[in-house]
Order: sequence, then C-alpha cells, then structure tokens
Amino acid sequence: MSFPDVRMRRLRRTESLRAMVRETVLGPERLILPLFVTEGEGVRQEIASMPGCARLSIDHLIAECREAADLGLGGVILFGIPETKDAEGTEGYRKDGIIPRALTAVKEAVPDLTLWADVCLCEYTDHGHCGILEDGVVKNDETLELLAQAAVVYAGAGADVVAPSDMMDGRVLAIRDALDEDGFEDTVIVSYAAKYCSGFYGPFRDAADSAPQSGDRRGYQMDPANALEALREVELDIEEGADVVMVKPAMPYLDVIRLVKEEFGMPTAAYQVSGEYSMLHAAARNGWLDLERVMHESVLSIRRAGADVILTYFAKELARKADR
Repeated sequence: MSFPDVRMRRLRRTESLRAMVRETVLGPERLILPLFVTEGEGVRQEIASMPGCARLSIDHLIAECREAADLGLGGVILFGIPETKDAEGTEGYRKDGIIPRALTAVKEAVPDLTLWADVCLCEYTDHGHCGILEDGVVKNDETLELLAQAAVVYAGAGADVVAPSDMMDGRVLAIRDALDEDGFEDTVIVSYAAKYCSGFYGPFRDAADSAPQSGDRRGYQMDPANALEALREVELDIEEGADVVMVKPAMPYLDVIRLVKEEFGMPTAAYQVSGEYSMLHAAARNGWLDLERVMHESVLSIRRAGADVILTYFAKELARKADR
C-alpha cells in the first residue's frame, strides 16, 4: 500500500499521537551530570567557557547533588580540582584527597544518589598527562598501579561507579583485580572504552586545568579516523571486566555508538563533552539556535544511536523539561 491509502502524517497530527508512536524516550534516569569539585568552603567559581557550570566546594556540591536526586537523574560523576599537583598525580589517589572527601560527604547527605568517580591522573599531574611521564612518553604499565589505587580509594569513600578515562591498556583488569581484592566486588566499572583524541575537550581542560603542558594525547587516545579500532578497544575492556562501556565524545561519534551497541549488546554510555555543550550555548547566545530545542535534539540523537546512559552538562535542564 502507498499514498493516498498510507498517509504517514496521520500519526503526527497531535502531541498525544506523536507520543504514542515515539520510538526513543529520554528520561532523566538515563542522564549523568558531570560536576567539578574544588577545595574551600562557599566556593562557586563560574566556568567562563561552559555557561551554567561551575567549580564547586563540597558544601555547594552537596546542594547540587540534592537537586540532581530530586530531579531523578541517574547519577553524578565527579572530577577533582586539587590545590597542588605533582608529577605522579598523588592528590588523585590520596585517601584524604578532594574526591574521596567529596564522595563521603555526598553519600552521607544524599545516600540514594548514584555516585560516579572519574579515574584518571590528568587533573592531578603538573604536566597534565594521564599517567606517569618519562622522557615525554606516558608510561602505560607504571600508571596502572596508581589508577587501581585511586579506584579502590574512591570505592572506599562511597563511589558506586568508577570510570577510568585514561586510555591506558589493561587498566580495567588492573582496577577490577584491585577492587575485588579489597572487597569491592560490587563496585561498577564504566570504562571509557573508546575515547578519542578530540578537539571537543577544550572547555573541560579549562574547567579542570588539565591541558597537557607539552605534547598531546594522541599516543594513547584514539585516532578520530578509526571506527573498527573502537570495537577492538571495547571488546578488550569487556574481557577485562567492564560492566558498562563508553564512547567519548558523543555527537561526532554517533556511528561508533551504534556500532558498539549492535556488536556487543552491552550497556553503553556516551559522553556529550564540554565542546559539544559550549558550542550550542555559543550559537544560542548569538541567536542562531534555540537552545532548548537543540539541547533536547542533540541528546536525543545520542540516545537514538544506542546509548543507554548519557553524561551531559544539560542533565538538569533536560530533567526539568521532562517534568513539564
């Protein structure tokens, strides 16, 4: 059958009809809100390159997390901004570091909110790379022990999920073994399995003060030209014990999200990164786009591509929109 018997517009005539046949639903439980934690009290430092986002001291973080829980978000992921940095990123795995203290405080104040902790050293090293640097090269195997140590510290402080984003080979296995040995068998690992060396990370590096002081991260993050390589990366992380696999960034790699979901059928996350967020804000500020519409459309596209979980700085706004 075809036109005029078939008229596709019939089911688009009203909102209730459109909702009845809508294929992709974007609920707040699918969304994870990234948050930046800094030292001090009463601190809320707005991030110029990321409108609406701020570096928060723990007291402000707790208030933000209460709101996230009230909105029904799937959780928050914490990124730390330490007072001091050194070559080995020791603030990233100290038991009294900024992230462990933040996790403990939030878990006590908002116990039902799922807490994610990013596991990487780039925010804590004075050179800005994701691991131990020697003669300009990030040393993979020497870094694994520090990442595993950080994951155990975060789990002990209250993290429900640890999310290694460093792209060192073998880090999922190292973290899984360390967690299990310390009695954290139930701690979830969400692996940044396919993390590309992307130009879309700029505002985040401004927010976390984590830009490399020399060189770049092409030696360990993925080449943007490669899709099949992402499948190899994901397969290896699944074999090592990842519970959820992630693609980052999201919108420039919708094809990769779809490939990963179809190939493995694993719970799949995607990160709508700072550059994606900030460019939509910039275009809206210039009157070129309707921010509310493109915010929803952009995240919906990530969900439609196959992501079960989406990390996005728009999480609160989207949750409020869903309530209307």
